[in-house]
Amino acid sequence: MEIAIIAHDSKKELMTEFCIAYCGILSKHNLSATSITGKYISDATGLRIERMLTGEQGGIQQIASRIAYDEIDMVLFFRSTTPSDPHMMSKTEDLESALIRMCDLHNVPVATNIATAEALVSALDRGDFDWREIINPRSEYNRRKKAQRY
Repeated sequence: MEIAIIAHDSKKELMTEFCIAYCGILSKHNLSATSITGKYISDATGLRIERMLTGEQGGIQQIASRIAYDEIDMVLFFRSTTPSDPHMMSKTEDLESALIRMCDLHNVPVATNIATAEALVSALDRGDFDWREIINPRSEYNRRKKAQRY
C-alpha cells in the first residue's frame, strides 16, 4: 500500500516515535511524507520514504493530488491542536480541510491522531485494507503482491 505521512511541527517527534514502534509493519509498504517529517522518520528508522516538498511549500497539495489520482491508500496526519499564527491558520486549515475532503471523496482512510493511526496500522497488518488493491492496482505494493501470487 501507498501510505502518506504528514506531521505538524509540534507532532513530528510523536510521529517519529509512532513510526519507530510500527517500523516492522510500515517497512512492508511504500511511504511518502512531507519533507521534514520524512527526514525525521527516515533518520530514526531507516525506512525508505519518498519525500515531498515541505507542507508549507506545497507538500500537502502534492499528497492531495496523489490522492485524487488514487495513488495514495492511507494517510497518517498528526495535526497540532494548538493554533499558531492566526494569519497562517486560515490558510493551513483550508489546506488540511481540502486534504481530508479528498480522502473522503476517494475513500482513503485517514488518521489525524495516534489512537486512530494505531487502529489503521493494526488493520493494515491484518489485511483489512486489501480492498484498496481494486482501487489502486498500479501501486508498486499491489504489483508486488500480485506477482507473489503467481
